[in-house]
Amino acid sequence: MRVLFVCLGNICRSPTAEGVLRHKLREAGLADQVEVASAGTGDWHVGNPPDKRSQAAAKVRGYDLSAQRAQQVRRADFASYDLILAMDNSNLRNLKALQPSTGKAELDLFLRRYAGVVDEVPDPYYDGDQGFEQVLDLIEAACDQLLIEVKGRL
Repeated sequence: MRVLFVCLGNICRSPTAEGVLRHKLREAGLADQVEVASAGTGDWHVGNPPDKRSQAAAKVRGYDLSAQRAQQVRRADFASYDLILAMDNSNLRNLKALQPSTGKAELDLFLRRYAGVVDEVPDPYYDGDQGFEQVLDLIEAACDQLLIEVKGRL
């Protein structure tokens, strides 16, 4: 199974989700059965590591994002991923505009599908450190539910 998380620039939310899910898959002994990646709808940060604040907040909770590099989502991703999860409605609209009619990937809002309390992961880029903590709280809870779905699909 292949999962792709998508946000705007691929330096805050989606790399955090990638790191959290990878960690949870390792803990569950499923890391070799599920490929996880992240991408951005924009290309501003391609090749850059995640935002230092995302890395710092994640590290405190045991997640290492340091090896990740931003990339931009491509049309081909709809054929190679099983599940593409957008962090907000704007990302979802951009993905739907890019989505070919023949893609196999399921496309959905990450939190709407797995958390049910709010639809969007807020972008912490222009906020203080507390915004990154809130993002982690939301992503961890949703990844717990995503892990249950993944186990059911394998």
